[in-house]
Amino acid sequence: MPAPLLFCTENYRYLYDEVADLMPSVEKGAVERRVFPDGERYQCLLSGVEGRDVMLIGGTISDVDTLELYDLAYAIAKYGAKSLRIVIPFFGYSTMERAVRQGEVVTAKTRARLLSAIPNTGTLVKYYLIDLHTEGIPHYFEGNVTALHVYAKPVIIEAARQYGGAHFVLACTDAGRAKWVESLANDMGVEAAFVFKKRLSGEQTAITGVNADVEGKTVIIYDDMIRTGGSLIKAAQAYKEAGARRIIAITTHGIFVGQCVERIQQSGLFEKIIATNTHPNALKYAGHPLVEIRSVAALIARHLSI
Repeated sequence: MPAPLLFCTENYRYLYDEVADLMPSVEKGAVERRVFPDGERYQCLLSGVEGRDVMLIGGTISDVDTLELYDLAYAIAKYGAKSLRIVIPFFGYSTMERAVRQGEVVTAKTRARLLSAIPNTGTLVKYYLIDLHTEGIPHYFEGNVTALHVYAKPVIIEAARQYGGAHFVLACTDAGRAKWVESLANDMGVEAAFVFKKRLSGEQTAITGVNADVEGKTVIIYDDMIRTGGSLIKAAQAYKEAGARRIIAITTHGIFVGQCVERIQQSGLFEKIIATNTHPNALKYAGHPLVEIRSVAALIARHLSI
């Protein structure tokens, strides 16, 4: 039997290399890529996929990346792959999972529908989605494909234990993430906390209180993603005012838009920010004194080996 093939989109080459190193029985697939003067993209599979078990790593971090992932997946299936498993470390537009206002486009659903339009490979096309913003997103995938929600709990718990020891409070930025954080806290046998928010206007909220006793304690704030850092800083201020001794933040998806990390550092509230490498933006801060990056490669390799 030929070895399984592993491909990636361009921006996820770093994870492709790490996962391949952890899976010595897998063969690296090659893709020729060019961009024409008018901006159109050319891709060609240089590794034959017919009759092969194929794996593909790529995120939907932008519209360009989404189409690159779709085009590669479509070609792999069309050229006769026996099976196709696709890892999406970060599923973009996951916060647009429902319409709040009339006429809003539910982009999480339209992206899932697009990625569902992969030709049949003879077996199911399977997606692995890491730490989604909401649990319902896998149900947006339909037809020939199936989607699994992969939790990065092992990576998060290891980081929390290292910085918090046996006794700390696991906190979240708002009550909307409280259920997930409470579940994670129960797994670790620690107390959970969240902040109460009051909406002042369409764009502004104010924190009105903290639900747990954090006086003199280490508080580890977990959020599935950090984009601008605004909500994280506000929550940290509330925990600090409630008496927290140390504050550490852990996130799965370090998107870190614009001056996000600089704003977090300037707040002076955090001892450390820990992010995984599910989003390429996180790698820009690999050497930053405040930021620590942890890899999900072993998590991916473990699921692809099942």
